[in-house]
Amino acid sequence: MSAACPTPDDRAIAAIAARITRPVVLVGLMGVGKSTVGRKLAAMLGRDFVDADDAIVEAAQRSIPEIFETFGEAHFRDGERRVIARLIDEGHGVIATGGGAFVDPQTRAGVLEKGIAVWIDCDIDTLVERTSRRANRPLLKQGNPRDILTRLAAERAPFYAEAPIRIVSETGPHADTARAIIKAIGQWL
Repeated sequence: MSAACPTPDDRAIAAIAARITRPVVLVGLMGVGKSTVGRKLAAMLGRDFVDADDAIVEAAQRSIPEIFETFGEAHFRDGERRVIARLIDEGHGVIATGGGAFVDPQTRAGVLEKGIAVWIDCDIDTLVERTSRRANRPLLKQGNPRDILTRLAAERAPFYAEAPIRIVSETGPHADTARAIIKAIGQWL
């Protein structure tokens, strides 16, 4: 069986992938698609993918809601900072971070120094719809999810804006968002 000929799009992606020498670190609010788009992005780039939240759960041997409930958000953020630094140092190809990770000054500085930070942004209506699909979001249990997401978007936007690349996630296929990220990285490099 013969292999399919690479398309011009495949060749362009491969050329950009060859120039990426640091982990691509996805930042943004919960629900923007960091994990889903991250998996697709990693596959397109021929790199591995890791979700920082999954790595935190593995390291702590507790779920994120359990960590929040037992130890509080400050403790969670401290562990999150250490895990993300380790994942970057391990050289993973694409890393999806938790929504609040990039707000932490030390985490943000490490990502900006050693990774390629990509802010995935999204409108509030889409965020409300996406986050309603999962019940494991501790910050959304503290009131009206739309109000909380609107507040978090306003509070965190200045931090996310420090990422050199910003992509708006639409409701279309995740591959489209992944391709937009690759194109933006290619322009940034």
